[in-house]
Amino acid sequence: MALLMSTRLLLRKIKDLRSLTPRRNRVKEKWAVSHPKHPPTRLALQHFDATYAVQLGQLWPSARVALLSERKYGALLNNFSNDDVLAELQANGCRDFISNTDTEAQPCLEQESIDHPVKKSDDDAQQLPPLQLSPNIKCVVFPRGDITRFKPARPDAYRLLGYYLLDAASVLPCLALDVQEGHSVLDLCAAPGGKTLALLQTQAIRFLCVNDSSVSRTLRLRKVLQSYVPKPFLTDQNLRITSFDGTKWGEIERNTFDRVLVDVPCTTDRHSLMEDDNNIFSKNRTGEKRRLPQVQLELLLAGIEAACPGGEIMYSTCTLSHIQNQSVVEQAIHLAREMHGIDLEVVDLKPLTHMFRETFHFTPELPLGEMVIPHLAANFGPIYMCKLRRLT
Repeated sequence: MALLMSTRLLLRKIKDLRSLTPRRNRVKEKWAVSHPKHPPTRLALQHFDATYAVQLGQLWPSARVALLSERKYGALLNNFSNDDVLAELQANGCRDFISNTDTEAQPCLEQESIDHPVKKSDDDAQQLPPLQLSPNIKCVVFPRGDITRFKPARPDAYRLLGYYLLDAASVLPCLALDVQEGHSVLDLCAAPGGKTLALLQTQAIRFLCVNDSSVSRTLRLRKVLQSYVPKPFLTDQNLRITSFDGTKWGEIERNTFDRVLVDVPCTTDRHSLMEDDNNIFSKNRTGEKRRLPQVQLELLLAGIEAACPGGEIMYSTCTLSHIQNQSVVEQAIHLAREMHGIDLEVVDLKPLTHMFRETFHFTPELPLGEMVIPHLAANFGPIYMCKLRRLT
């Protein structure tokens, strides 16, 4: 009993010592996690509501709902893998949207009738010029309105994965780039590696240069390639991976590549609305966000300089922003002529939108380039793309 009383007295004295501890050394118990008053995702939504409601008009409400909903993926098939995963995926209801293009007019959904007041007739479609696509690329998707998730890819006997999951719309710039046998290709902003992997599936490239200014992102890109591509295809003779400042590429290699992909960093609209982590709308990245259009312009100009006369350049983003899309291309065309004496022509991508209108929801009547806009029935994108050709 005496021992119990002495223990209680000791504990009481220890508690009383708190009053003698200086206030600056006291630790207040935290009962709740503090959140920022204005999280980046909310700031992004406010910005998009103010900007895209004016820019897109009636298209914005449906695109807004789609951006805030679960995104839809496609599976880029790995031609280097020995496993025949296509049959398995087709048995689950998937289809290769590239080889199974439909020549019939797109069925008009109730909501789409509002978004597309004018439709091209079949006669107009037949008058579209033919468009050459990069060969051997296969990407499977679930049907419109089906949001079934893909299972993780399994490695084959050589530890190569059978497919790579990505936004299926991001394959379109690679298809439209028209990579052909013996071409040398530059992927100027390559990480995380989905488009690089799509270009390698063509198995037609003589030499591929893959660059990203971030060393850490380049390391992740290497790991992706090692998981999908056999080692003999990753030798220095076929592939070069660098971490240079892409805006300076015109000073490194000029008039060199047959094809150049410039998939620039942007506001990544879907990520900005869904993830607070690494969000461009964070308060500490305000300056970086403000500089984006200038950086995009410099990257595109560097890509134009890197292309050889007669070569083609594909500019792409994953944002709906007019300032980061058409405005950048317009400035680049003007500055390439004024500063470098390079004349460019815009390649019409309308045949591409007609070919894949069963799978994607395209913005109608865009003055420059083409854009996949998110829609609940086909929740891919956003992806903007514009193809330029250097005149000789």
